[in-house]
Amino acid sequence: MSAIRVDEAVARVSMWKGEEVKVSQLSGGLTNENYLVQSAGRRYVMRIPGRSTDLLSIDRANEVYNTKAAATTGIGPQVLEHVPGLDVLVLEFIPGATMSARTLQSREMAVRMAASFHRLHGSPRFLKDFDMFRLIEYYLGIVDEHEVTIPDGYRDKLPVVATIERAVSAAALPRVPCHNDLLCENFIDDGVTLRIVDYELSGNNDPCFDPGNTAQEAELDADLRAALCAEYFGREDAQQLARMNLFALMSDVGWTLWGAIQAKISTVEFDFAGYYTGRWERALEVIGSARFGVWLEEATAQNKV
Repeated sequence: MSAIRVDEAVARVSMWKGEEVKVSQLSGGLTNENYLVQSAGRRYVMRIPGRSTDLLSIDRANEVYNTKAAATTGIGPQVLEHVPGLDVLVLEFIPGATMSARTLQSREMAVRMAASFHRLHGSPRFLKDFDMFRLIEYYLGIVDEHEVTIPDGYRDKLPVVATIERAVSAAALPRVPCHNDLLCENFIDDGVTLRIVDYELSGNNDPCFDPGNTAQEAELDADLRAALCAEYFGREDAQQLARMNLFALMSDVGWTLWGAIQAKISTVEFDFAGYYTGRWERALEVIGSARFGVWLEEATAQNKV
């Protein structure tokens, strides 16, 4: 994205009118560009959307609404200004450490992540729902329309995806406000709370999706997944742990298509081909494993008469 676009965005933010500002780009972000803006002794984050993100099923009105809702619980950043037309967001700067897979791989962090999920899931209801299974259908339409390259054999596994959907639906929980895209870097440790940022794909969803998505992104082992699930539910629950693990798998299945579309449309310098190939290979490994069948059985076991 050109410097002119950044200058235009800064110029359109009313809260900085007449103020001297210093702008520097923040690292990370595979969809948008994020900037640290300093003005009058204060720091802000300015988010500029990436190109053609509508193809990724990103609804900017939904994002703004949900970010504001999440901020009411203190888990998300405050929205300080939204620039219509440009869809530029000015957000509260959260001082603290940005998390990584390594920093999240502990029982202490499992406890803290569960607490963050409770605050997020207790937010006022989000504007729209999120359903990974429907998103995959949408993404496949984009794949066809824009001649996007996806892994060989992807569509051959759609019957397996349908089996997973039936399994997680057997003991489905009421939908709550969820983030749905919990890259490790979307957690910021402010010293007290693991705050959660970036609500582009947020929506009301089964609460097991967020812990499952996080378990996949942070590469949590079986023990830490069980600890995260037990902390969230306040007890050991084999059925919900199985559902969480199936949603973790679906993160790889769904974001494989996201990565393939990004490889076609994105201007961000990132190895999207390597990203989606790696996710798909990991999904295939899980689908071919013995634990996959166990998860399917445990997800539905208590619902059999």
